[in-house]
Amino acid sequence: MIKQVRLKDYILIDELCANFDSRLNIITGETGAGKSIILNAIDMVFSARVSKDVIKTGCDKAVIEVVLENTKHNLTNLFEENGIDNLGSEIVITKEITQNSVRSRINGTLVNQELLKNLRTLFVDIHSQHQTYTFLQPQYHINLLDSYAKDVYGNILDDYKDNYKEYNNLCNELENLKNKATATDSQIDFLKFQINEIEEANIQNPNEDEELGQELEVLENAEKLKELTGSAYWAINGDDGSILDGLTRIKSDISKAVGFDKSLDEINQQFLDVLENLKDVSSSLRDYSQSLDNDTQRLNDIQERLFLLDKLKHKYGGTLENVLQNYEQFCSELNSIEFSTQNIDDLQEKITQKKEELLKTAQIISEHRKDYAQVLSVLIQDKLAVLELPKSRFCINVTEKDLSPNGIDNVEFLISTNVSEDLKPLAKVASGGEISRVMLAIKSIFAQTDDIDTVIFDEIDTGISGKATQSVADEIVELSKTHQVIVITHQAIIASKANKHFYVRKSQENETKVEVYVLTGDNRIKALAELASGTINEQSVEFAKSLLNK
Repeated sequence: MIKQVRLKDYILIDELCANFDSRLNIITGETGAGKSIILNAIDMVFSARVSKDVIKTGCDKAVIEVVLENTKHNLTNLFEENGIDNLGSEIVITKEITQNSVRSRINGTLVNQELLKNLRTLFVDIHSQHQTYTFLQPQYHINLLDSYAKDVYGNILDDYKDNYKEYNNLCNELENLKNKATATDSQIDFLKFQINEIEEANIQNPNEDEELGQELEVLENAEKLKELTGSAYWAINGDDGSILDGLTRIKSDISKAVGFDKSLDEINQQFLDVLENLKDVSSSLRDYSQSLDNDTQRLNDIQERLFLLDKLKHKYGGTLENVLQNYEQFCSELNSIEFSTQNIDDLQEKITQKKEELLKTAQIISEHRKDYAQVLSVLIQDKLAVLELPKSRFCINVTEKDLSPNGIDNVEFLISTNVSEDLKPLAKVASGGEISRVMLAIKSIFAQTDDIDTVIFDEIDTGISGKATQSVADEIVELSKTHQVIVITHQAIIASKANKHFYVRKSQENETKVEVYVLTGDNRIKALAELASGTINEQSVEFAKSLLNK
């Protein structure tokens, strides 16, 4: 249940701390006073959609904190998996809203929206005017029926939905295969041409063009290279007057000098090393020069090869690496087309088999739905009689449709509130007051089958008065015996049933503020009197007292 709500710098509230009773909590106040602020804050702390407009003017951030008391649900594993401290039965949910970010925490640990969504389904059911609109839409009715009977066929329905996803994926796969299979002969021929063209080039090395370019440069300049390296060789190791000839004389001079001064040994050795290196260079230049040849055939072969590679690069991506990547892609596309053609029949057979399985399961679910539609229809109709709609008839109509994610059923709520009228769709028949009682009837019945701790009604008393108000009040009290209930109301009869009565007041002095008080004693009597008659006088006060003494 909701133990406490704290708000700071939220809309028109500087700071608020509201402690709730475990049974019936009533919120009243003048129209426009801001009664829904607390309920909206509770909704927002669990919601993914958060408006920055809730930050109080002039403040940097708004903070909402909801403290839950957990006595039903084992959340140990959930908290451990998400690194959340276990505070025993208490769960503290905080949402901090700034202009640039929204942060949610559970017991001080940052959490994602999915976790908050899971907690909401366990602890809080908020019925607002928006939800009333949702309840009126036929597409939502099947979810309500399935929710009521989840313990009976919920697992079967979950398995069906998983299998339907597989079936849908298979259908999409088949559609893709058919699209690929419709490729024209010219597309297939063109792919084969591209593949053959690259295959015939037999590219083994993505750097082949660079290496051939270097070899071509050498072949095209063979004569010049032969002349230059040969000249260098003769300069180093030619006839008299060569570099080596001169160095040999220098060698003799240094050797004689060493005989006079041993400290020249190191210099002598260095010179000998240079001399040997120069001899090696000379030999290499000679060998290189002699190896050069005007290989016209090789030159032509390289030019032709580079011409072919340049053509492929121009067509398929600018580099040989891209050419090879495109080759892989062309092969994959061709294989896919050929594979799709071969496997369409197999996939079609698998889809047919999966559809037959789904239809069998959907039929079982449909039978359950029809059974529980009758059960739920009777329960709602009986509850409506208690809520001063004794002549109403309520029916959950289940009709067949094509296979869908939910099965083969259309589900729609039908109602007649007058003896002379036929059953018609809920949205087209019920008035505002009747809708309120239908919603309360549904909520009351569903609350007995789920594990939700807190049920919140935002103006469930819309459009009702007199005996209907008393019946609604009695039903809310009955619900509060097993659930925590929080209600915003304009009806004194309903408000008088509160175990805790909150009064919302808006003041507009230097600035607009919303304040919330807990009413007791005379203050509560005055508030009920004002609700009942719009003014506080002797008669309205006596009426308020009579409500409290019932």
